[in-house]
Amino acid sequence: MIPFLVGEHVYLRQLVAEDADGWYPTWFNDAEVCKANSHGVYPYNSQQAREYIEWTHRAAAARTDLVLAVCTNSQDYHIGNVAITNIHPVYRSADFSIIIGRAEARGNGIGTEAARLIIGHGFNSLNLHRIACGTFDNNTGMMKLAGRLGMKQEGIRKEAVYKNGAWLSVVEYGILREEWK
Repeated sequence: MIPFLVGEHVYLRQLVAEDADGWYPTWFNDAEVCKANSHGVYPYNSQQAREYIEWTHRAAAARTDLVLAVCTNSQDYHIGNVAITNIHPVYRSADFSIIIGRAEARGNGIGTEAARLIIGHGFNSLNLHRIACGTFDNNTGMMKLAGRLGMKQEGIRKEAVYKNGAWLSVVEYGILREEWK
């Protein structure tokens, strides 16, 4: 599969139909992967993954969303997804998200590298002015990642989400092009 953005340890590529037959669909049924994000509320299967993959291709063609697979350079594993979505051509803004589905790929800088690749692409190639993200207040990993990316906390939507029997707030972050390192 053809890499789109290449880093030292990971490369980013388009999602492909074959991803729906691998580990990818299982991530969204994994309580550990989904405990601090909006996934895992309904069962997820290979057919839904295929439909989503098809949607990502249409969205990329329409230039509204860029969803990419995160793959390891060393073993060529699809370990997660990273995205810039809701790309607004007039406001030059977008939203950032990431999910690392493979447990062995968490906590070793791979997510940070993938995030830097796509955010750099957003500012340098898509000519974005602002990139934002929101995360549940129990997602300490994403909050730390936002900080490592230079994002600043911009606000909190109190008790905006009900998940696993508890109300969670959504912490909002953002970064402007001139703040990007």
